[in-house]
Amino acid sequence: MADDNTSTFQAGQTGLIVRIPEAEPAVRGWRERLDPSAQAGVPAHVTVLFPFLDESRIDTLVHSALADVLGGHQAFDLRFARCGRLPEVLYLVPEPDTQLRQLTEAIAARWPEAPPYGGRFVEIVPHLTVAQGQESAVLEEIEAGVAGGLPFTSHVASVELMVYDGVKWQERASFALGE
Repeated sequence: MADDNTSTFQAGQTGLIVRIPEAEPAVRGWRERLDPSAQAGVPAHVTVLFPFLDESRIDTLVHSALADVLGGHQAFDLRFARCGRLPEVLYLVPEPDTQLRQLTEAIAARWPEAPPYGGRFVEIVPHLTVAQGQESAVLEEIEAGVAGGLPFTSHVASVELMVYDGVKWQERASFALGE
């Protein structure tokens, strides 16, 4: 999911994502080759919180609490019109990103033992990873290729709980946002 290598995924890890199926035509080929999360079965997405709780901790009470927290946030639309960069990472920029940040903050506040990005980064930067681990020249080539598929919009009405089973990421539950 969030800028990790498949060799670092561990069975039982979980994450919360917003699927962005409208991105697939523009990014699928690049993600399948250059994004370890795509290679491990994660669709085009913006991460809400990764890592979340270990799968062994996710029970009916956690499901109910997730439904309550997420149901308190309204569904929203995102527009993807440009790319952004982090070191060795090319991503699509969701705009506006306020609602995504609010989802992350709300879940992290409810489960402080699961800080965004495992606490590695202070700032929350919502993004849809296209490629990572590449040099700048390669990222420039990919960006030029992706530009033809922009802009597009996506309606966000749910957040998915993904679980890594040791081989692939699988969706385990979907939580509706308010309408």
